[in-house]
Amino acid sequence: MRLSYPHRPGRTRTPRPIALLAVTALAAAALTACSGDDGPEGSVDAFLAGWRSGDLQAVGFIDPQGTKLPADEVAQELKDLSGELAATPPALRRQGDAKVTKDIATATIHVEWTLPGDTRWGYDRPVRLSRGDDDQWRVIWEPQLVQEKLTEGDRLGLRRDVGSRAGVLDGAGKPVVTPRPVVRVGVQPGEVTDVKGLVSKLDAAFKAIRPALVPAVDLSDLPKRIAEGGEGDFVEVVTLRDEAYRQIKSRIYDLPGTKFRSEKLDLAPTREFARALLGSVDPAQADDLTAHPDKYTAGDLVGHGGLQGRYDDRLRGRPGLTVLIERPGEDGKLVPTGTEVFHRDPEPGQPLKTTLDVATQNAADNALRDEKRRAALVAVRISDGAVLAAANGPGPAGENLAFTAQVPPGSTFKMVTALGLLDKGAVTPTTPVDCPKTFTVDGRSFKNSDNFALGSVPFRTDFAKSCNTAFASLAPKLGADGLAAAGRSLGLEGQWDLGVDAFTGKVSVNGSPAEQAAAAFGQGTTVVSPLAMAGATAAVARGRFEQPKLLLDPAPAKPAPAGPELKAESVDAVRAMMREVVTTGTGTALKDVPGKPVYGKTGTAEYDNNPAHTHAWFVGWQGDIAFAVFVEEGGASTATAVPVAERFLRALSR
Repeated sequence: MRLSYPHRPGRTRTPRPIALLAVTALAAAALTACSGDDGPEGSVDAFLAGWRSGDLQAVGFIDPQGTKLPADEVAQELKDLSGELAATPPALRRQGDAKVTKDIATATIHVEWTLPGDTRWGYDRPVRLSRGDDDQWRVIWEPQLVQEKLTEGDRLGLRRDVGSRAGVLDGAGKPVVTPRPVVRVGVQPGEVTDVKGLVSKLDAAFKAIRPALVPAVDLSDLPKRIAEGGEGDFVEVVTLRDEAYRQIKSRIYDLPGTKFRSEKLDLAPTREFARALLGSVDPAQADDLTAHPDKYTAGDLVGHGGLQGRYDDRLRGRPGLTVLIERPGEDGKLVPTGTEVFHRDPEPGQPLKTTLDVATQNAADNALRDEKRRAALVAVRISDGAVLAAANGPGPAGENLAFTAQVPPGSTFKMVTALGLLDKGAVTPTTPVDCPKTFTVDGRSFKNSDNFALGSVPFRTDFAKSCNTAFASLAPKLGADGLAAAGRSLGLEGQWDLGVDAFTGKVSVNGSPAEQAAAAFGQGTTVVSPLAMAGATAAVARGRFEQPKLLLDPAPAKPAPAGPELKAESVDAVRAMMREVVTTGTGTALKDVPGKPVYGKTGTAEYDNNPAHTHAWFVGWQGDIAFAVFVEEGGASTATAVPVAERFLRALSR
């Protein structure tokens, strides 16, 4: 459809029939983008709108020689020239009015592309227009209109240059996660002479590796993958740390068909080193690419879980971007022409500095290494609250049980109850408190482990021997919220900001008499995490609460404020009783541990209505290190949690 523009002074016009003028006016109203009411600016604005939408039917085009061009062809060429940027059309705007010289107008437009990572690339381009005999302003189409260096057949391509990923640092500022040698073990199908025999020998070799160095390797689908692979393919079987590979190299190196590739990956010192806390770094997975197509491409390294996942953007830095001009080669594939039209250098990632101590973390991991049940160990430096270790035993690799478990603390909570009772003056360490075999509250019967009874003994003995019935009988002296108040004075239930998820506990309050009795020895509705109990234990040892801290840089924005000084007489008494647990009570297995005196409290916690189902705990400190040990379904603490604590402390003393 041709459009007619209103008469312009100085131009000769041929009179037209009134009916034709009316039809022309209606057409002009329908396609206002080409209307001469706005001069060439209307056509420019219509062109910009059509560029964005992909529909240019409201715009007239000619080539530089004046030949008319179909709008569909221009739309397709615009898309082709945009190349890899076509999926995200640029933001476009006209810069002021066009300059008109006779029948030629020139307008300036601003083109701004949004590249991956929200990078902006903007520039100005001139748009030339020509006015025909029919007064219609047509855009003079040429590839340079998109970008000044483009010619017909060119395409804009995008190249990403990934910067170096930063590491996670320990408390001394040294890398915890750093490039370490690995060996990719694979199979070349064309050289395999006995598939069944090869799989059997590989399986036996992998099972002979010290377990801490490699997870179980599933070879059940290897025969199928060998059968489907090409003769010269590298069918990957497993990636091993170099030290694990060296254990079995002599058993697998000469097997027909095995191939090996050496490289480096960002890894912690050992496979289990704070793995749930740190997370992992892996090639981008399908869900990464789907969720963040503008951030990741195939082959990118991405943090998953823990610190690596939470701080992935900081650690990976900002990829460099280059927009370059490409042209189809002889085989039809695009090849760079060597012309770059935009470049942004990659920015290296920024490291995370943590408070972790390699020796303490290794000792914690070693203490849990042979534990078959899910378990956790958290160590905190008493003098400043620094988290030195966060170890997790068997279980999902991404589950940081040490920080996020919500489980009853059992008799370790007698440390909190004792502090509350001493603060209220309800007892002293020497106050006689009866320890019967059972004690009943509102029809609910409470008993001691193995149904022991002590009779009337000093309160410190009830504590050292972990008498449940004695603590149940003392519960009313705390009042409805006395236990929760004592817990809060040690940081429980606080708003902690460590830079990672952490559960600080929930203490029973305003419960029935039976609930208060259960809560007095760590049952009932009270739940905690190992980190929360390590923080509370450090508070007792220190004499006041200070929030445990993990990240030094970037430092969390809102750490909990330090608590007030604990009442000296009360906390001194609790410390003395916790020492007595080790010298004469339930923790005597630790009294000959080398080094400074060990203080602690055992705990066995029922987690459902079956008394046989119990978690095992131990909390304590030696020197400047406070710690909490938790073993899920560990039964008696003396059989599971205390031995873990002993292995931990003995490893630290070496």
